[in-house]
Amino acid sequence: MATCDYQEEIKAKGLNAPRVTPDHIESVIVAGSYHVFPGTTVTVCCLTLRNGFTVIGESACADPANFNEELGRKIAHDNAKNKIWQLEGYLLRQELSQKESVADCQTA
Repeated sequence: MATCDYQEEIKAKGLNAPRVTPDHIESVIVAGSYHVFPGTTVTVCCLTLRNGFTVIGESACADPANFNEELGRKIAHDNAKNKIWQLEGYLLRQELSQKESVADCQTA
């Protein structure tokens, strides 16, 4: 997955402020299930997060001759995980914003 490719570069540049990491993303996933719609190349992955929220990823082939269920599951899973990055990034930014507000109030 492309997101992991950046982790070493982030570390090498000394960027160590709070951030969402691949390990964190994995830690919030508690279950996953898959469904291939009969007669199609559409694969859906439903990931359940620790708090009970679910995230859906999907994949499909333009040509059924290219369909491979294992690959479809991997792609659908990656697409669902990409959505978790956005959600967890939002939560982290919200947390940081709240801490900044508290710090501003304390210095005022």
